[in-house]
Amino acid sequence: MHIPSIQLLRSLRASEAVRTSAQAGKHLNKPHIRRFHISSRAITILSQPTISRRSFSTIFPLKKAASPPTRSKDRGPTSDEKTQTDFGTLNVLGNSPPPTTAINACLSDGFHFDNGMKIGGGSGCLLVAGEAFSWRPWEAGGAVGNRKMINGKGQWEVGREAWGLLELVWPKPDMLILGLGPSMHPISPETRKHLSSLGVRVELQDTRNAAAQFNLLATERGVGNVAAALIPIGWKESK
Repeated sequence: MHIPSIQLLRSLRASEAVRTSAQAGKHLNKPHIRRFHISSRAITILSQPTISRRSFSTIFPLKKAASPPTRSKDRGPTSDEKTQTDFGTLNVLGNSPPPTTAINACLSDGFHFDNGMKIGGGSGCLLVAGEAFSWRPWEAGGAVGNRKMINGKGQWEVGREAWGLLELVWPKPDMLILGLGPSMHPISPETRKHLSSLGVRVELQDTRNAAAQFNLLATERGVGNVAAALIPIGWKESK
């Protein structure tokens, strides 16, 4: 009986490694022992399995599922900590009384004020130094019956006589808020130049926003620093 040659043993070992590569992941730490009978003689072959790269799958990171939105708005019991911020106390104007000339309502033909005074009849109002005056700028210069303040260029323009009160008052306000009725228009260079010569800065708004801005700034800065000239929201230009 002949002993198997070394070449035969090597070929047997290589073929066995190919067969066992698919099961390498299950037996990584254990050697495989196989027995072959060649010419009625048992030969034990000890081999370490070859690990195939295909037996391992690429692992991708799992995405975290988004947490559902909180349905309850209950923040629990009130904290007793002294360092807790109460946002209700951050209103620095909460304890400041509004000016008596604060505008409560803008009507189509006038205004209602915080002190109970009313201006109607289609007149506007001029608010200066804490006082309210009826104001009809479209009749400035004696143009009775005139109801036109928009010039041919689409600019808001009134005569110099409409600003006579601002020329007399002292000290003059720092800002004049102009409410030009239901809509806003640019003012003419002549009107802006005249107001600038009085040392007054002009802010343009429609009447509703101008009234809200006056209420806020007059409360914050005082009625001596902020004035307003408002046209009723029901104003209509004559053709």
